[in-house]
Amino acid sequence: MKEYQMYEIERDGHVAIVYLDRPEKRNSLGRAFWNESAGLFNELSDDKEIRAVVLAGKGRSFSSGLDLSEVAVMCPEAVQNNGGAAARMAVKSFIEKGQAATSAPEKCRKPVIAAVHGHCIGAGLDLAAACDIRVCTGDAVFSLREAMMGIIADVGVLQRLPRIVGQGWTRQMAFTGQDVDAGLALEMGLVNRVFKDKDEMMEQAIGLAKRIGQAAPLAVQGAKEVLNFSTGRPVEDGLAFVASRSAMVLPSEDLIEAFAAFLEKRKPAFSGS
Repeated sequence: MKEYQMYEIERDGHVAIVYLDRPEKRNSLGRAFWNESAGLFNELSDDKEIRAVVLAGKGRSFSSGLDLSEVAVMCPEAVQNNGGAAARMAVKSFIEKGQAATSAPEKCRKPVIAAVHGHCIGAGLDLAAACDIRVCTGDAVFSLREAMMGIIADVGVLQRLPRIVGQGWTRQMAFTGQDVDAGLALEMGLVNRVFKDKDEMMEQAIGLAKRIGQAAPLAVQGAKEVLNFSTGRPVEDGLAFVASRSAMVLPSEDLIEAFAAFLEKRKPAFSGS
């Protein structure tokens, strides 16, 4: 696996543990994130040995959000009030690149678990919302602060968060910029579990990823694809898609292995074929 500036990657069997690695800036998301995120998650998608991913942050926080100082360099048109069609097109292109970066976990074929500690703010919440599962520590704080800065959250959270916590909570967070603590995040359904500290959270998140890794890889990846496709579409469209998608993996060597393991009363050893 190639070296990344924004990320540090560890392997534990079929699990990739991916850290946002900018602790001196509380993992704020800037140029390196914009440039590397899509490529990293594409690489994980294509890695046949990886079956699940845990995404976490180094240092004191998951992510403090967008690095505004780097935005001013990356896209000066976004912070200069000079108008003009060319400037607006430059801002649009910049936003679209950010959307691709934060959408990378969702587009990854492997399930991605966001393990959040400390602050998860703005674009950091965009990134967590693009993951399949979220867990956090008791000190985690989630916030959409864009409205407090005079901007619209534009890289995915307003599209994804309503699917996770509903319209009411999303609108309250987006309109007020309020902090949401771990207890309220659990009540809202933003996270699946809350753990006492980072060590316990990482142990449990990696354990969950390993459990996912024990399932048939093609079936897990197919389920993620079907869930992503079916979101926001009529049930009939989802049924038609899953019929076609399921036909792609039936029959399979993993299905044969599942039957054999059942008859032999042992755990199946799936190969992903």
